[in-house]
Amino acid sequence: MKATVEPLEGNKVKLSVEVDEQEFEQAVDAAFKKIAREVRIPGFRPGKAPRRLLESRLGTGAGRAQALNDSLPEYYSDAVRTHEVDVIAPPDIEVTSGEEAGPVTFEAVVEVRPTVELAGYGEITVEIPSPVAADDEVDAQLERVRSQFAELEVVERPAEDGDYVTIDIEGSQDGEVLDGLVASAYLYEVGSGGIVPELDEHLRGASAGDELEFDAEHPNDSEDTPEEPLHFEVTVTEVKAKVLPELDDELAAQASEFDTLAEWRDDLVQRMTQVKKAQAQMAVREKIGEALAELVDTELPEPLVAAEMQERLQDMAMRLQAQGLTLEQWLQFSGTDSEQFVADLRETAERSAKVDLALRAVAVAEAIEALEEDLEDEFAAVAERVAQEVEAVREQLTEAGHLPALRADIAKRKALEWLTDNVTIVDEGGTVIAFADLTVVDDEADADEDATDDATDGPAGDDTAAEADPATAEAAEAEATTPSEEGESE
Repeated sequence: MKATVEPLEGNKVKLSVEVDEQEFEQAVDAAFKKIAREVRIPGFRPGKAPRRLLESRLGTGAGRAQALNDSLPEYYSDAVRTHEVDVIAPPDIEVTSGEEAGPVTFEAVVEVRPTVELAGYGEITVEIPSPVAADDEVDAQLERVRSQFAELEVVERPAEDGDYVTIDIEGSQDGEVLDGLVASAYLYEVGSGGIVPELDEHLRGASAGDELEFDAEHPNDSEDTPEEPLHFEVTVTEVKAKVLPELDDELAAQASEFDTLAEWRDDLVQRMTQVKKAQAQMAVREKIGEALAELVDTELPEPLVAAEMQERLQDMAMRLQAQGLTLEQWLQFSGTDSEQFVADLRETAERSAKVDLALRAVAVAEAIEALEEDLEDEFAAVAERVAQEVEAVREQLTEAGHLPALRADIAKRKALEWLTDNVTIVDEGGTVIAFADLTVVDDEADADEDATDDATDGPAGDDTAAEADPATAEAAEAEATTPSEEGESE
């Protein structure tokens, strides 16, 4: 098989493929064997009729037509792999000769991933929250711990936010009591919003012995799914206030592994700083992604966006399935409008595609590429995850044609690493921060959940970092654990 690639306008290429007569004859022979399994010939079991008999009954053209239908996708895929064409859409294939006899030639016009020239990436400045645990943040965490160790004391006064009330509560809808809204001697924190906002409104200023009755809007009420209001009857039996312990060595010994308040505070500072550094790393990558996306002004091909949307939709569906939910149920429970969901999904997909193109452009501009040792590291990582030998993984991924995508993903990851080291990073006060200073010390990074909660909230984890991770990792693992299928179209 011979193939050439010719660039076309509109972000497309044309592959011209020629298959010699001897090679195509193998496909014709396989086609007749397939036909033999599907047709009934008197005196022969399915699949046993000889080719000459089939040719006499059906004509030689039947096998050739079947061979063209079956083998063209394989020839096309081989051409794409050989020339490492980065296709993003199904091809338009036209047979130009050989339909009746002789060598087969065909042309495949296909849309490919665009390349962009990225100006200004070297001047990117990103602002992140300070990676240092501030005194007020540490103080706030200590106060939260004090609150956890507080005792409740009955008070003879009206309830206020932060107090705990013991209540008997009964909720109903349309005169029918709802089992989930009935409780006796229920301890509830005023102002927590744990049931419905109207409950907190009526409990503020209520005293022991008060009986409350009110209506409340149903939490799931909306234009699409209207719900009748809820009716509540509540009796307050007791009002309790928190009594906080002293912030001293005694509390430190009780709430931590340390004997003194000073030691406990120093440990909190260290742990919170490590958490904030980890959050700062995520924020840097996220902000870099946002900046890169802004630098890409190329109109994105629809197949590229559609593929990204589909991948994200499948990922979300799998995560919801693990929780026993369908996407439709999640949309209903969360009150999310389906049209808005699709619009948000498209916006995220477009941004992700732009970041992908930008990282590829940075890799080209800075001569960043995947080295052989990078590939070997990737093979070893996949081999460990799928419990196979490295050589077997290497062979399977190579035969499946995954190496070009794997090299591209490694290059993107290295491009992001280059950017984290070369962009300007500042905190809210304008202090310049080196990305290397955000390194998390392993033995100090294992902060407990409390310390994680105390650190200031960094930007929500976007998928900028994921853009630089090997996007083909799952496909690579799947390929390493299942037999490769020859002839699949790219």
